[in-house]
Amino acid sequence: MAIVKWDPFRELEGLQSSINRLFDDNFRFMRMPEATLAQGGAFPVNIKDTPEAVQIKAELPGFNKGDIKISLSDNVLTIRAERQKEDKVENENYIRVERSYGSFSRSFTVDVPVVQDQLKARYQDGIVEITLPKAEETKKKEVNINIEG
Repeated sequence: MAIVKWDPFRELEGLQSSINRLFDDNFRFMRMPEATLAQGGAFPVNIKDTPEAVQIKAELPGFNKGDIKISLSDNVLTIRAERQKEDKVENENYIRVERSYGSFSRSFTVDVPVVQDQLKARYQDGIVEITLPKAEETKKKEVNINIEG
C-alpha cells in the first residue's frame, strides 16, 4: 500500500466540479446571448408528420394572438412573435427583471407539398397549433404488389 500525502483541496476540487456541472446544466439559458434568443431559442416547437398533414405546436406563452405572424413561402414555414418592452415606472422597486422582449422567430423547411388554401393555425393557452394538410400525391398509400413466377 502506497502512502499518499493528504491534500485538503483535492476533495474541494471534486465538490467545485460537481457544483459547476449543476449550474451549467440547469442555468445554461441565462448565459444565452440575446441574439440566440432572437434566432429561435426562446420558444420550443414540436413537429409531427402524419399521413394527412404536418402538425406543428409552438409554445408562445404571454403573447397576444395579434403579436404572432405565421407565413409559408418557398417551402419555409416561419413563426414570428414580438413582445413590446414594458416601460419601467419610476420609483418602482424591481428586484429582478428577466422577461425578454423584442422579436422572436423560428423557421422550418417543409419537405412535402401542402394544400396552400387549407393551412390552419390556432392559438390557445400559449400554444400555437399549425396544421399543414399534405397534397394528395404525397399521402402514403398501401399498394399490393403481385408476385410473379
